Amino acid sequence: MVAAGHSIELARWRDAFEGLLGRIEGRFARVEPRRRAARLVLGLLADLPRKNCWTIAEWVGETIPDGMQHALGRAKRDADQVRDDVCGYVVEHLHDDRAVLVVDETGDVKKGTGTVGVQRQYTGTAGRIENSQVAVYLVYAGKRGHAAVDQELYVPRSWTSAPDRCRAVGLAEETTSATKPELATRMVARFLDAGHQAAWVAGDEVYGGNPKLRTALEERGTGYVLTVACSHEVTTSAGKFRADVLAKKVPKRAWQKLSAGAGAKGHRVYNRAVIDLPDPRPGSRQLLIRRNRSTGELACYRCYSPASVPLTVLVTVAGSRWRVEEFFQSGKGLAALDEHQVRRYASWSRWVTLAMLAHAFLAVVRADERTRPAPVALIPLTCNEIQRLFITLVVRPVHDTVHRLGWSNWRRRHQARSQASHYRRQATQE
Repeated sequence: MVAAGHSIELARWRDAFEGLLGRIEGRFARVEPRRRAARLVLGLLADLPRKNCWTIAEWVGETIPDGMQHALGRAKRDADQVRDDVCGYVVEHLHDDRAVLVVDETGDVKKGTGTVGVQRQYTGTAGRIENSQVAVYLVYAGKRGHAAVDQELYVPRSWTSAPDRCRAVGLAEETTSATKPELATRMVARFLDAGHQAAWVAGDEVYGGNPKLRTALEERGTGYVLTVACSHEVTTSAGKFRADVLAKKVPKRAWQKLSAGAGAKGHRVYNRAVIDLPDPRPGSRQLLIRRNRSTGELACYRCYSPASVPLTVLVTVAGSRWRVEEFFQSGKGLAALDEHQVRRYASWSRWVTLAMLAHAFLAVVRADERTRPAPVALIPLTCNEIQRLFITLVVRPVHDTVHRLGWSNWRRRHQARSQASHYRRQATQE
């Protein structure tokens, strides 16, 4: 009975994966790029130590990486339409009337200066200023699960002010530098204009401190809970104050002990208080303050909702921000979101879009599996476990000795050509 149950489960996963690929097959001009995109998604989910066109091509059974490289760089397809398909898939399967759109950026450390968008800039991935590429992502978070639905590459002014440099990596000549909050505004607008619904937007200080983003959300009637610095100033009926100064004025009875939900180490319980911010415009505007019960450390949030909502709702929305961090962790660890070894914009966009699709598949399967009772003494299936079972039991790639030796010869031949080319350049410079 157990074996039969597993067979039904795995068949369901196979059907779900084929159904997802069926959503995007019309975005490809020819059948070969469509098939290679499917193989590339499987490779992104594979248990490879490093994922790029070489390793994935070998893993899926191709003899050389040229086809994979062509599919990423030159094959005719619309990555934006595939991205929209991913968004529709996530919203359809993880639908929640009270969903939160969480926006955040992540950086990938890069060598050299030829990769699109790369410059020395701060990245939270490294925790310091590094030569890196930064992108902003929009994550749909509901009760059933969460997955990314959009992305925008941050293109610094050091690039947009150099048209030749932009042209070399396939950026349009009219590309202008947009701030991260502007990219977030663009993605939220795209999501809503497509007819999707989300009750809230959440983000950190980069986004909460931007008045244009807050105004754009209010004009659309979309609620938000956005982190702001403790030095952020707000206007109350008694005047203008810093957020941390207002926190000291909150009476003891106004603080409530509330949890934002369960985290990796249990419930995240803090003391919380909310201060109403008067405004003649429609809607409810508040300052939410979170205080650590042990250290007294503060976190502050600007909040807006079309109608007044309880403090518990604001706390839940604020606590949803961890979903984007979890996406970055699992998207990179399970779907190789950050392992792209490409320089041009089109190749980058296609890689990360397919990585988003691969992660969305895991998130949707996880959500569906959690609607079924887990066996006694076992936790519900995680994305990590689903990926492992799907690749080893459903896909099961097996390659013979001839295939392995063929790839060894190809790599050594390529490396020999590269070595000879390097020596020739070195000789001409002496």
